[in-house]
Amino acid sequence: MTDSPADPVLALWATNIARPVDSLEAWAALVDERLEQAAKAGAWMLVMPEYASVQWLSFAPGRPLPMAAEIAWMAERADAALAALKPLVERHHVALLAGTLPVAAPNGGYVNRAHVLLPGGATIAQDKLSLTPDEQHVDGWNLKPGRELNLFRWRGLTWAVTICLDVEQPDLARHLQEQGVDVLLVPSMTETLAGYHRVFDCAKARAVELMTCVVACGTVGDCTAFSSGIETNISGAAAFVPCEPTLGDTGRWGTALPPRATDPDDGPCLITPPLPTTIASRLRQSGTAAVWQGPWSADHITIRTLDPQ
Repeated sequence: MTDSPADPVLALWATNIARPVDSLEAWAALVDERLEQAAKAGAWMLVMPEYASVQWLSFAPGRPLPMAAEIAWMAERADAALAALKPLVERHHVALLAGTLPVAAPNGGYVNRAHVLLPGGATIAQDKLSLTPDEQHVDGWNLKPGRELNLFRWRGLTWAVTICLDVEQPDLARHLQEQGVDVLLVPSMTETLAGYHRVFDCAKARAVELMTCVVACGTVGDCTAFSSGIETNISGAAAFVPCEPTLGDTGRWGTALPPRATDPDDGPCLITPPLPTTIASRLRQSGTAAVWQGPWSADHITIRTLDPQ
């Protein structure tokens, strides 16, 4: 692998987590098949969605487990799952964003953590920063929010991961504006069409605000047969770019996988066209974009509330 910048191709797997598997080994075999597909397509990375680990609950004893027990059961298997995936990354020489998995936090409780496994053995971890009410509920999954955003350099580009609700937070985007991110990865899980649009529409907004390439990928499938905490899943996969004339005006890059609630197989995989990181970087650094002139702060603005009555 060269370390010089180039335009990356990504494989976005809108995983059907409702498909039962009978072991971690069987689950890893599915990932292996997708990594092989990604490698044949020339993809740099396979991106899996948030809470890909929910599929493991299909082989949990006594399923469905009580909601409060699901996170602990999945977290107990996180290390073994990552150990099974790392050799696959090396075999196919394709990086893997292994969705998100619950991981025990040092001070008690659990975090919702994404792992990016890179060829060569490096692992970048990113905890979800902004949790939904259901994730925080003490009688449910009772997760803790992360406190750091970890950007990383790989193959000459700067990458970041914002998990589902994180990409909906404008203040996080404001902090990212100054970092020169080339690719923003957004693994998500949404139960409704409204949730899908919140995440994917905000992902497109981040592409405009950050003058960068953003990819989003979510779960599909109804998991009520084996999960107490996760039921329906509606999502798809898409790549977004700045709405610039040189990038086709619309902010969409390639043909998106439209949102769906079910899939007869393991879920569709979108192979993106090469993401135009070179063009986006040039626009970002040169100030030649149509409107975007670099990071902008509203700290100098006075906000007033007028009452004309």
